[in-house]
Amino acid sequence: MTLTADGSLQPRFETAAFAAGLGTALRRAGIGVSPDRSARLAQALALVPPAVRSDLYWTARVVMLRDAAQIPVFDAVFAALFDGLLDPSDSRGDPNAPPAAGSEPRPKPAAEQARRLQQPACTEPDPADKPVPSAPGGSDASEPPARDAVLMYSSDREHLHTKNFADLSEAELAQVRLLVRQIHLSTPLRRTRRTRPAGHRGRLDPRRSARAARRTGGLPVTLVRAERMTAQRRLVLLCDVSGSMTAFTRVYLTLLQGAVTGSRAEAFVFSTGLTRLTRQLSVQHPDTALGQAGAGTDGWDSGTRLAAGLRVFLDRYGRRGLARGAVVVIFSDGWTQDDPAQVDREMARLQRLAHRVIWVNPRKAAPGFAPLAGGMAAALPYCSAFVSGHSYTALTELAGALARSETSTHPFERTGSAHGH
Repeated sequence: MTLTADGSLQPRFETAAFAAGLGTALRRAGIGVSPDRSARLAQALALVPPAVRSDLYWTARVVMLRDAAQIPVFDAVFAALFDGLLDPSDSRGDPNAPPAAGSEPRPKPAAEQARRLQQPACTEPDPADKPVPSAPGGSDASEPPARDAVLMYSSDREHLHTKNFADLSEAELAQVRLLVRQIHLSTPLRRTRRTRPAGHRGRLDPRRSARAARRTGGLPVTLVRAERMTAQRRLVLLCDVSGSMTAFTRVYLTLLQGAVTGSRAEAFVFSTGLTRLTRQLSVQHPDTALGQAGAGTDGWDSGTRLAAGLRVFLDRYGRRGLARGAVVVIFSDGWTQDDPAQVDREMARLQRLAHRVIWVNPRKAAPGFAPLAGGMAAALPYCSAFVSGHSYTALTELAGALARSETSTHPFERTGSAHGH
């Protein structure tokens, strides 16, 4: 998708491909866009072919969006997909960043302009309708920027891989959240009670063999064998959103949303209370979902009641089977107002239900760290793995720990030095 010298779209612009790609990118970015909206966008572009980039932008925005809060994410996705310089899934967007090309507002009607006479007029033409400047040496205007700029962009991202989330600026935080959104959390496989025909292998299936004998006059001419099917274990994520975790909460919520939409995980947040966020994270921006969950809750961003949160989770959801045989990941620094004995009791209950319990503590990467906090020391013996999760690289190691099926009763000693990720 490129521009000609006069700023218009190429004549052979593929509307169907663009509509399908935009819909896929928006879904990866967390905006619920059904395939029929992509079809309607393709029909609209076919009926009214866009002459310039701004026409394409406004047509796509009107057709695809249902909420004004989705505009910043849409702008970032549109720019990434149109320019072809960014991964379409890198579309969370930074609200403080300059607007993407093509997302500038249209000229106001005369009545609207009359009410804004006191404001300075903008004499710049719409950047969406500007022709792309030619590169030195007479190269084609549709070529991407210089390779040095692309390499600089990649180098910046590599630098962010190991940087502590607590040390990120707002711009760096937005880039890291784009990276974290692409992490895929996958749990080990388990055998289910359902079976399927297995040819000559597997155990004899009496029921299927009896049904097959009906077709041969009741004679068991064919013996059917079956094997048990496999499925991924359920993934349950519990994230501490108390005041001591503020520097890491936004990144972790992005990871939770990727797991909810990509791995059908169950997501919970806790501080002084426990709230289920699975439904909200499936359709909303993580920050919006957390804001709605904390509305009207006293002390949401203050202390932590770790034992109380685990008890509510186990009583309300664990007994219904949500934690049974699942891989449970807890994001917390282990600082709690509860008695360590209560934390010990609830963690023992959780271990009996879950297949594995993985603890993510961003303080683990600090020099000289030792799990001496009351809640952390009480919970650690019941964990199968103990990772830091303080950086993007550490979170990728969490993905590796999830895929493993072995367990360990001493995760701190198993992972070696406390300075590791």
